[in-house]
Amino acid sequence: MATTTQAEAVLAEPPPAGPAKGTRIRGDRRRGIALHVSLLFGVLLSAFPFYWAVIMSTHTSTEIFSYPPKLLPGSHFGENLSKLFDSIDFFGSMLNSLLVAVSVTFLVLFFDSLAAFVFAKFRFPGRRTLFAMMMAIFMVPAQLAAIPQFVIMAKLGWIGSMTSLIVPAAANAFGIFWMRQYMKGAIHDELLDASKIDGAGFLRQYWHVALPVVRPGLAFLGIFTFMGQWNDYAWPLIALTNPDNVTLQVALSQLNGVHGTTDYGMVMTGAVLALVPLLIVFAIGARQIIADLGKGAIR
Repeated sequence: MATTTQAEAVLAEPPPAGPAKGTRIRGDRRRGIALHVSLLFGVLLSAFPFYWAVIMSTHTSTEIFSYPPKLLPGSHFGENLSKLFDSIDFFGSMLNSLLVAVSVTFLVLFFDSLAAFVFAKFRFPGRRTLFAMMMAIFMVPAQLAAIPQFVIMAKLGWIGSMTSLIVPAAANAFGIFWMRQYMKGAIHDELLDASKIDGAGFLRQYWHVALPVVRPGLAFLGIFTFMGQWNDYAWPLIALTNPDNVTLQVALSQLNGVHGTTDYGMVMTGAVLALVPLLIVFAIGARQIIADLGKGAIR
């Protein structure tokens, strides 16, 4: 009887007092505010170079180097724009860059994803050896290939044309490696087995099964490739021997010393305009990545 009474007393005791619910809510709110403030600070810190470039494009060189520095827009953007268009064929060189960047991006997405699909989901003799050779090529700096690549382009008669920029960049080791790793985790073998039962061949499996699943990976690779080709300077400078048929980055480099001394306001105006296509491509690609990831989470 005494034992029963003690048990009832223990059960009747209230549980140990824990932190109040209101205290936990306030703590979570403080952590959320601190996280948002940190993210906001990181965004402002990352965006400041772009803001500074825009500000410099609206001032003259004298105002750019004045102290204290000017942090508000000036009134010389139109003047810098006029000098820029008078100094170089801006829109012609931008068209050349767009032609190269868009062509290379589509070719890389096709060839790299196709090769990655084979490496990730098919077994064939020499697969590991070929992949190891590709990774060895991936580790070789691109600058070492400039001279033999120039010799090959010269023998083919492509020096001076856009073909010398597009064909050598139509596939790369990084894209194959990235898409292979992505496909290994994203494409389940059951999907491929089901498509085989339905009579799908290799190309149908690639087009109708693999590509819809790996669109986020393709979007990242497309952004990465487009930005790399758009900003490429060294190889176009070597391969495009005609100064009237250059890409935008090479044309912008010609602004240094055009008027005896470098007009940094004019240079920054060209740099700001050159950023616009990159921002558009990044916005489209990032939206695609987020949308496809959201669909995958719902499924």
